[in-house]
Amino acid sequence: MSAEYQYIVRIVGNDIPGERKMIVGLTQIRGVGYMFANTILSVLKINPNQRIGYLSQEQIKSIEDIVKNPSTSNFPSWFLNRRKDVETGEDKHLITSDIAFTVRNDIEREKTSGSWRGIRHMFGLKVRGQRTRCTGRKGGAVGVAKGGKVAPGAPGAPGAPGAPSAEGEATTEVAEGAEGTAEKKDAPAAEKKDAPAAAKKDAPAAAKKDAPAAEKKK
Repeated sequence: MSAEYQYIVRIVGNDIPGERKMIVGLTQIRGVGYMFANTILSVLKINPNQRIGYLSQEQIKSIEDIVKNPSTSNFPSWFLNRRKDVETGEDKHLITSDIAFTVRNDIEREKTSGSWRGIRHMFGLKVRGQRTRCTGRKGGAVGVAKGGKVAPGAPGAPGAPGAPSAEGEATTEVAEGAEGTAEKKDAPAAEKKDAPAAAKKDAPAAAKKDAPAAEKKK
C-alpha cells in the first residue's frame, strides 16, 4: 500500500472518493459488481476492507488492466457480461459507456430484423415475459368514464331522504310540459271565440244609448 493518501482515486475514468473501502469503491465502476470486484482484489492480494485512497499507482494500473481485459487473469467466461458477441463471437466484459452503446445497438438490430423482441421494444412493452396486466402501464388512466351520477346516499341522490324519486320527477316534468303546451294552444282559440261575442253584446247597448240623444237634438 502507498503511504501517501489520495482523496480522489481515478480508475478507468471514474473518480472514486479515497475514504471508500476497496470492494465498495470498485463497484462504482459501471460494469464491475460486488463479486467481480472481490475477485479482482483476491487475484491482486489486496485487502478489501482497506481504504481505496492508499492504493499505489502500480496497483491502480493492475486493477485497470484486469477490468479492461479479465481474460488475461484467467477469469472464467461465465464471469463476463458479454459472452459470444454477435459480431465477433468472442467473450467480452463491457464497462462504462460501452455497455449503453452495445445495448442500444442490440435493440436497433432487433427492431430492424422484425423479431418479436424488436416489436415489443418498438411499442415500449415488456420483453422478457413479465406480466403486463397490472404493471408496465404508461400514459393516462384507463377505465370506464363516469356518467355524472350522484353517489348513493348523497344529498339529492335518488333514494336519499327528502329527495324526489326519479319517477316523480319525470311525471312532474311531463305534467308541466303538457300544461304549457295546452296554454299555448288554448290562448289563440279563446281570443278568437271571445272577440266576436263581446262585439255583439256591446253593439246594441251602445246603439240604444246614442239613439235618444240624437232625437232630442233634432
